[in-house]
Amino acid sequence: MTMQRRGTNSVANGTDSKTRKTGRRAASEAPESKAIRPKRPGMRGWLGKGRGESTYVQVPQEWRGTTVQVCGLWPFAIGTGTPMVGVPLGRHIHTGATLCCDPISWFQRAKLISNPSVFVLGKPGLGKSSIIRRMAAGLSGYGVIPMVLGDLKPDYLVMIQALGGQVIELGRGRGYLNILDPGESTEAARRLRSEGYEKEALQVLADAHGRRHTMVSALLTIMRGAPPTDREETILDRALKVLDEHHEGVPVLGDLLKVIQDPPLEVRAVALDRGSDERYKEITEDLEASLIGLTGGGRLGEMFSKPTTNPMRRDRPVVYDVSSIDDSEMDLQAAALLACWSAGFGTVNVANALADAGLEPRRHYFVVLDELWRALRAGRGMVDRVDALTRLNRTRGVGMAMVTHTMSDLLSLASEEDRMKAKGFVERAGMVICGGLPGAEMPQLTSAIPLSRAEQDLLIGWQDPPAWDPTTNQEATPPGRGKFLVKVGGRPGIPVDVQFTAADDLMSDTNTRWHEQSRVGDTEYEEGAA
Repeated sequence: MTMQRRGTNSVANGTDSKTRKTGRRAASEAPESKAIRPKRPGMRGWLGKGRGESTYVQVPQEWRGTTVQVCGLWPFAIGTGTPMVGVPLGRHIHTGATLCCDPISWFQRAKLISNPSVFVLGKPGLGKSSIIRRMAAGLSGYGVIPMVLGDLKPDYLVMIQALGGQVIELGRGRGYLNILDPGESTEAARRLRSEGYEKEALQVLADAHGRRHTMVSALLTIMRGAPPTDREETILDRALKVLDEHHEGVPVLGDLLKVIQDPPLEVRAVALDRGSDERYKEITEDLEASLIGLTGGGRLGEMFSKPTTNPMRRDRPVVYDVSSIDDSEMDLQAAALLACWSAGFGTVNVANALADAGLEPRRHYFVVLDELWRALRAGRGMVDRVDALTRLNRTRGVGMAMVTHTMSDLLSLASEEDRMKAKGFVERAGMVICGGLPGAEMPQLTSAIPLSRAEQDLLIGWQDPPAWDPTTNQEATPPGRGKFLVKVGGRPGIPVDVQFTAADDLMSDTNTRWHEQSRVGDTEYEEGAA
């Protein structure tokens, strides 16, 4: 046992000695046989001045998907930092994250805002109308019907046509909108009565009566620069009821004028003429003169006193094209906008009444009120009428977008009362989207919505003018085009770069008359035309 153990030890010792000799020999020969490896740059490139070292770590590419789609990528999937509910707008300027945003989705589905409305501010040419077009087109895919109640440029005409919507043209000699037309209210009331909804039918007719009365008063306000008196309002109300009871067909302003000129007893009673014809004529002289101006020409022309040429439908997207009205006719523009708003919200009320009764499917609308400042400056009392629209949109199932340039547009009204009401449009909006704005606007804007110093600097930087591109000999794209800050209450704003597509560019082309060169002096063209 001992010898065997010794033999074993000796063999092992011999093996160890051989291994040690072989290892020393391999170590001595290694430097000669080892291949020379090339040097490789580090994670940030070659270190040293001028050798390409990067001091900034590049942001990795980012993809988004639902939790079901990316569940296998854990733990490399993280939650998003921007809302993903609604219409895709663009990417977060700092993080590159996708932002989905629209007032109806954030109110109805995400519960992020308490009012389905958006107020858009920004200098001209930076994409205010483009971002609203993106929301309107995206919402139409969700089943929401866009309604552009007064397009002055036009900015929304191509989009509505692409959606298969209705284009209603208004203007001198182009189209008429009868402000005494109850629209679809009469037919809706008949359907409600036939189904046993008598109370709802009366409510529809009463709403149509109030809307027509309000519109007549609004036109008188624009013509006079001041609202009608209380007595004149009462006379108009009773005269409209007389027309509803005794007139066959759809009345126009000329019929209303005849009722006031040849009044029945109920009209004379509310005028308090005391049985005197001379007293009645004296009381109604100013009202009669104003109605003559609305029916026989004047600043507002005959656009509102003839039968409606193209009645509005409630089941399709619609745009009122008022671009033919010149900018110098501000009174007519404001009157056209108010008439379009009145007709649009009247149609919404009819749709809601029929849906509440179960006679039609529920429809939600996205109403666009562009160039808001034009209507507000039309005269005293106009702010009150817009204020009533903005307060009732949530109960009517309507999302609303209001667009203007700056806070100065709202705060430049004549009376302090109107200025405070106009400021309330911004304060009550569910979300405020700001584009490039001058520094002078910041005190007024921050008094309505809280903005940090960094957010103010961002908005001021976006309003800088474009630089000159020496390569193309044209102005470069303005630095603030397509860039907006989405503010919801006191939360930090979301800076987004709206990604415009080729379809967006086609819908925003308002220079179609410049696509073709002028042919004046072209002999060949003139001979061909002859």
